[in-house]
Amino acid sequence: MMRRAKPEDGPVATPISAAFEPITVRIPDACRIIGIGRSKLYELIAEGQVDVIKLGAVTLIPVASLKALIDRLS
Repeated sequence: MMRRAKPEDGPVATPISAAFEPITVRIPDACRIIGIGRSKLYELIAEGQVDVIKLGAVTLIPVASLKALIDRLS
């Protein structure tokens, strides 16, 4: 049984996932978010429909770019 937090217990931490939305995601996460395969995502990147950020060996996809793609296709 969980006990309720009382004011005298101090601040209650909010889970990071509830308060945090990433601004970039990696390739596998981008594929999962929009429901496409890896090859299709790379096609969209090559066509300039999805933006990328290279950080060393890591390829990051801005979430805003994924949202914009979905908006254009809707």
